[in-house]
Amino acid sequence: MNKKNINLLFVCLGNICRSPAAEGIMKKIIEDEGLENRVFVDSAGTSNWNEGKTPDERMRLHGKKRGYDFCSVARTFRSSDFEKFDYILVMDNNNFMNVKKLASTEEDVAKIHRMTDFSKDFSDHDHVPDPYYGGDDGFNLVMDLLEDAAKGLLEEVKTKL
Repeated sequence: MNKKNINLLFVCLGNICRSPAAEGIMKKIIEDEGLENRVFVDSAGTSNWNEGKTPDERMRLHGKKRGYDFCSVARTFRSSDFEKFDYILVMDNNNFMNVKKLASTEEDVAKIHRMTDFSKDFSDHDHVPDPYYGGDDGFNLVMDLLEDAAKGLLEEVKTKL
């Protein structure tokens, strides 16, 4: 068995809704699998608008209803993240393009994946929509999409451990 650890970074625009939710969901799934010492998880935003803030209160509430704790602190994606992370998981095409602009090598670009690339049950969605300006339905959809894709991502990650 390869003893490599895997580092995952979830990225959205502001790092207060989708990416901290993905981080929290993935942390719980990893913990449930007993892999917390092998898989490191973080999140970031492509903008610096929310630097230092905790996740959106509505997202935290929706997470709590499903047994998650979304307690990360928002930070901005940096080009140095390519050095630390094996997978950079973006929520939509704008995030993809913004992250790709900071890539300096083809190896960097190869690390960027859309979160929905790992979806199983929701394969008809090509991105995780931003729920910020919507209501409860938008947050519930984001949670459903992230839970589904996180399970698929874990399957992939386990093949690399």
